[in-house]
Amino acid sequence: MKDLTIPAARPVNPRFSSGPCAKIPHYSLDMLSDAPLGRSHRAAVGKARLAEAIALTREVLGVPADYRIGIVPGSDTGAVEMAMWTLLGARPVEMLAWESFGEGWVTDAVKQLKLDATVRKADYGRIVDFAQVDFDKDVVFTWNGTTSGVRVPNGDAIPADRAGLTICDATSAAFAMDLPFDKLDVVTFSWQKVLGGEGAHGMLILSPRAVERLETYTPAWPLPKIFRLTKGGKLIEGIFQGETINTPSMLAVEDYLVALKWAQSLGGLKALIARADANAAAVRDFIAGKDWIADLAEDPATASTTSVCLRFTDPAIRDGAAFAKAVAKRLEKEGVALDAGAYRDAPPGLRIWCGSTVETSDVAALMPWIEWAYRAELAAQ
Repeated sequence: MKDLTIPAARPVNPRFSSGPCAKIPHYSLDMLSDAPLGRSHRAAVGKARLAEAIALTREVLGVPADYRIGIVPGSDTGAVEMAMWTLLGARPVEMLAWESFGEGWVTDAVKQLKLDATVRKADYGRIVDFAQVDFDKDVVFTWNGTTSGVRVPNGDAIPADRAGLTICDATSAAFAMDLPFDKLDVVTFSWQKVLGGEGAHGMLILSPRAVERLETYTPAWPLPKIFRLTKGGKLIEGIFQGETINTPSMLAVEDYLVALKWAQSLGGLKALIARADANAAAVRDFIAGKDWIADLAEDPATASTTSVCLRFTDPAIRDGAAFAKAVAKRLEKEGVALDAGAYRDAPPGLRIWCGSTVETSDVAALMPWIEWAYRAELAAQ
């Protein structure tokens, strides 16, 4: 490799973007031929598709029967904002952040909702100490830091008898990690992450405790129509049966159904988790023992298995940010890794999406190319 020999193998699918993410293997637009295009989402066929999407989501993720699942506007962002604007303010709040999206929720809680929240932050590559969190307050956090490559390892630190609600942004965790729903009162995600669906639609999952809060608490601030989940002090049940607040894309719904049925065909959540685990392991096996590249995640117990973030550690590198961008550009020019640069607010480096739609063989094929691009860029300094 030191003579800059170009690797022999190439990833079949070079799409390693962390969102929108790679489509399911062997994807074809022909799979969407049954989409009820040009039909109302309120027609019987549209309602049936939306209800099926909710039912399959419940089945694949293992969502408890007494939890509500709704399809909402605005992708994961819309779902998180809907939860924050409708649920927060009844109790004291703790906001946890260890990456850019978590920082965004802090900003909204403190500057937009003007809550006197306790804010706990950790640097990129770490998560906050959950042992210090007061779960008698409402707690908002991301399960997996899409831009920082770290995740909550499990729900053990969240007490079953908590008084507050836990609001979890799980957009890059759902379908690739085991989410303990008994410890989570609100779970949100979007279709374009682990299952490689299309953007614009969010999923909002509510525990009975969250529903109770909605029906017994009225926020002090006005709510736009797109955030309203109750009417006359009662949950709008239709939202959680496929009667969406605004018009969904039936093409995107069909695409999501295709991905859900693919997940079922593999064996469901357990198989999806195994695929992501294997992909992340392929990256970490490659970087192990190397003195020029390292995992951004400092603790293997909290290292992400979907958005794996890497940093270059060679002291010979003169400008870390420029170097990392140049390596990502080389990988893209060779057609072996598209959109593999670190997130704009994150430390310089690479971010390799290892979610469940990615093939482990493609991850393994990419690794020598990363070393090739690193050495080529180092020689060009």
